[in-house]
Amino acid sequence: MTDRAPWKSERLNATFAALADPTRRAILARLTLGEVSVTELAEPFDMSLPAVSKHLKVLERAGLIARGREAQWRPCRLDAGPMKDAAEWLDRYRRFWEESFDRLDVYLHKLQRKERKHGRKKK
Repeated sequence: MTDRAPWKSERLNATFAALADPTRRAILARLTLGEVSVTELAEPFDMSLPAVSKHLKVLERAGLIARGREAQWRPCRLDAGPMKDAAEWLDRYRRFWEESFDRLDVYLHKLQRKERKHGRKKK
């Protein structure tokens, strides 16, 4: 199964690469609460402001955040569009696993019926 457009595949790669880091996931979680400045985003992390800025650049390149500029305030906001694409991609595999579990469930029920019909073998 391949993606329809190369740009979509590249965007999906960038999304998963950005989401691979726990600091970036924490930043995105914070942004679900609303727009916030870079300084405020950096507060809970034990790292320098330039280090946080590097994480923000990765998120921005992946299209997961947008950064603005209002005088001295540099607000960041979540842009969850690329995560929707990732969720749709993952959804294909969710269906695969659900179908696999359904087949396993049918098989286990067959075994249980067979066991009840023939009785358990004693050791």
